[in-house]
Amino acid sequence: MIPLNFDALFHAFDEGLQPEDVIRQVYARIREVADPGIFISLRDEEDVLEEVRGLGPRDAARPLWGVPFAVKDNIDVAGLPTTAACPAWEYAPAEDAFVVARLREAGAVVIGKTNLDQFATGLVGVRTPYGAPRNAIDPEIVPGGSSGGSGVAVAHGIVSFALGTDTAGSGRVPAALNNIVGLKPTLGSLSASGSVPACRSVETISVFGLTVADAYRAYRVAAIFDPADSYAKRVETRALGQPPSGLRIGVPDAATLKTFGDTVQEDSFHASLALLEDAGHRIVQMDFSPFYDVAEMLYEGAWVAERHSVIEELLERDPEAVLPVTRQIICKAEQLSATDAFRGFYRLKDLARKVEGPLSDIDILCVPTIPTFYTVTDLERDPVGPNSNLGTYTNFVNLLDMCGLAVPVPPRTDGRPGSVTLLGAAGEDARLAEVALALESAGTRSLGATGWPFA
Repeated sequence: MIPLNFDALFHAFDEGLQPEDVIRQVYARIREVADPGIFISLRDEEDVLEEVRGLGPRDAARPLWGVPFAVKDNIDVAGLPTTAACPAWEYAPAEDAFVVARLREAGAVVIGKTNLDQFATGLVGVRTPYGAPRNAIDPEIVPGGSSGGSGVAVAHGIVSFALGTDTAGSGRVPAALNNIVGLKPTLGSLSASGSVPACRSVETISVFGLTVADAYRAYRVAAIFDPADSYAKRVETRALGQPPSGLRIGVPDAATLKTFGDTVQEDSFHASLALLEDAGHRIVQMDFSPFYDVAEMLYEGAWVAERHSVIEELLERDPEAVLPVTRQIICKAEQLSATDAFRGFYRLKDLARKVEGPLSDIDILCVPTIPTFYTVTDLERDPVGPNSNLGTYTNFVNLLDMCGLAVPVPPRTDGRPGSVTLLGAAGEDARLAEVALALESAGTRSLGATGWPFA
């Protein structure tokens, strides 16, 4: 089986591998994994084979020629339904989402639409009526969400990369739980045209990859300004250079590091910080309390109401079409007023001002991607608490207009995947990726759950 990370795949193309061979491997892998929870809709294998036969010769103008990818099912792909994991919401898009179209123009090949927490509301990946995907590393652990299907598809080596979305960490938490990379770009750099928003003002399409370079390369292809998206921004991207050194990296201090009693996770994080120090960076201990205060804002006031605005008509027409836990979270907005929303905006501004000083003293942040692990059984006992805890280091990021990159680090001492997230100011996507290059190459690890070595 050919590894599907970009370098290995492109080398195989250079040696004569044909895209048809890749597609046959993709579908063979889907059958081998045998997890019906990964995809909500899947293109027919013969249709995809016919598409790749028409790709024509490989050329530099199509840097993703023959690369298979998957798309979270709240992002449109022409010819496949969009459901946002709610059958009553299903519609048939007439065209690809802007980002999907850019990737296909670059030669990438859509395989199918992946499962998610309904209406992208959740970090666990099990809030879906289509049957939750199984974590690729350990089926007892939640797959992560809301982009769980995308994360699991990449981790199994079914596709080379996948699109997710990220409001509260949905493009980062599944990466940590499945031993892959999760790139949450600068807000506005990837067009939202053709996607079902959760919180449009603080949400972005995200990218999962087997390696940092893969995720960043796919991001760079898709990061084209879309004037039709009123939240889009002109963000310059550049090719990655060598990993830098000498950065001041802010981290939670001992008093504010949260792992909910998971000492193995704490040790893994400290080992990752040692890797950063070995790379020539300086670790700066910080009081993270203000960041946690910002994180609590995401499911209060204005941003819950923003989720409600998307599905208000469905809730009025057919409330039972929305899963009970999803409905419980989003319908809190019905008790809020416009006055409450403005109070929330003002509080966020006050909290953001409090972190300006600490952030001015550092170059980037490094945090555990997740504070600890939760099982499917844990979520059956308590569908809300573990989900909230998984957002400890992710919920504040978009509210503060930061970019983020979840990167695998050496496995924990108990064998579970290690992951940290690098966070930077808007526009610092390339610098985060360059720092992450050194982190992901530490120790010996395989890509996702594939057994393919990182090289």
